[in-house]
Amino acid sequence: MSITEKFEDHVIVTPEPRVQVAALCHRKGAKGREVLLVTSSRGRWILPKGWPIDGLSDGDAALQEAWEEAGVREGRVTPKPIAKFDGVKRFDSGEEIPARVRVYGVKVRQLVRKFPEYKRRERRWVSLAKAAKLLTEKGYVKALRAI
Repeated sequence: MSITEKFEDHVIVTPEPRVQVAALCHRKGAKGREVLLVTSSRGRWILPKGWPIDGLSDGDAALQEAWEEAGVREGRVTPKPIAKFDGVKRFDSGEEIPARVRVYGVKVRQLVRKFPEYKRRERRWVSLAKAAKLLTEKGYVKALRAI
């Protein structure tokens, strides 16, 4: 009896990963390259990230997330992802789904104090080394090498 026959009554279906877009916002600081991190709803340090938006390229959708979550009013986004990785999207409800994250570089030109989620998030400019320590998602840490 094959493994397939043993389990044919118990089909395990793994959903296809949902695409998410993230913005790796960066600037040249006094001591070198810096990246902009924001807090998640659970207080972890993350990159601005969200779902693709109808009518926008994935890069422009990442830039929109950078505006909503971090206050990046103007920036130059890379035309292609600088990194891609598979991860897990965790919802506040506790539900988890597989996610395929496309990370776009965003060279920040203008940052504003008030933005759509400014009351819900903390944001911080940090060095690449500090970002590597604060980010818990390994895919984000690998993306740091691309800027």
